[in-house]
Amino acid sequence: MLANYLPILIFLGIATALSGVLLGLGKVLGRLGVKHRDDAEKLSAYECGFDAFDDARGRFDVRFYLVAILFIIFDLEVAFLFPWAVGLAHIGVFGFLSMMGFLGVLTVGFIYEWRKGALEWE
Repeated sequence: MLANYLPILIFLGIATALSGVLLGLGKVLGRLGVKHRDDAEKLSAYECGFDAFDDARGRFDVRFYLVAILFIIFDLEVAFLFPWAVGLAHIGVFGFLSMMGFLGVLTVGFIYEWRKGALEWE
């Protein structure tokens, strides 16, 4: 039974070794290379296009949150589609109709958001 996990362990070992080699190589080449010329703009934080040195309690436009929530909803739809597509041959007509119902509900929600103007960016 443990032999089934051998390819995964080999993959993790190679990934760990390669990560270590690349991080070490970057460290060595960084010490040998050109000295860093940091300026104020390079060292400043970048936050979604907003000035990083503004008041932290400033108001954000609600559209940022709305777009993020819509992305999560429709991203989860795709996450459910992959395992469904792989197992479609085994789940039969009931599984197919269940997924069509799920996609129908999401489509109705998408149309509702579209008509309400949630996808419009002024």
